[in-house]
Amino acid sequence: MDALFCAPDSPRPELLGVQQASTGWVNKYLLSYRLPDGTPFTYESASRERSAAAYEAALRRHGQGEPVASEAVCVVPMLPDGELMLIKEFRYPVNSWVVAFPAGLIDEGEDEVTAISRELAEEVGLRVRTELGQRAVRMLPQAGLSSTGLTEEAVRIAIVQVDHAGQAQPEPNELIEPFTLRREDIGAFLERNQLPIGTRAQLMLMVLAADDSLWA
Repeated sequence: MDALFCAPDSPRPELLGVQQASTGWVNKYLLSYRLPDGTPFTYESASRERSAAAYEAALRRHGQGEPVASEAVCVVPMLPDGELMLIKEFRYPVNSWVVAFPAGLIDEGEDEVTAISRELAEEVGLRVRTELGQRAVRMLPQAGLSSTGLTEEAVRIAIVQVDHAGQAQPEPNELIEPFTLRREDIGAFLERNQLPIGTRAQLMLMVLAADDSLWA
């Protein structure tokens, strides 16, 4: 049974080094590997790590089995009337409005709960219902990787009991339109929605439609 929770015993590629190929808000890197049969192999990836040394150190920690630290949070806001709040956000890499849950990077010095509170206030004008105690914020057990073929970015998903708190204050380049959805309408929404939708949002909506315990 323990084998289910750890890496396989199969031979794995050996990381030889990391070279930075370009810089920006997201950086491009070239990862040099030696495959199990001895063949050299170079893979292109992206990361928010600011140097090749920092990125290589993070990759080696992953290779040693250290838990992946979350860089961002994705918030599933549940309002007191039983509705979910989602957003339609214009996403520049897709040149389209995209259906998603509120989300954002964890700023330096923040913990996940602080980032959740900040993102809710900024993007959709909501607050965490801290009067509910531990029920207010329920996080998935570990951070999930966004796109393992492209980057090591990890996102922690949290189901959060929220209430209205005031006007949203997104950044000028953040174009966000909040909307609400009742549980009984989730299936129809997923069937009829014609906008691109984030994978996390799609999967969480399917789970929420099927699992009564998440609404308790």
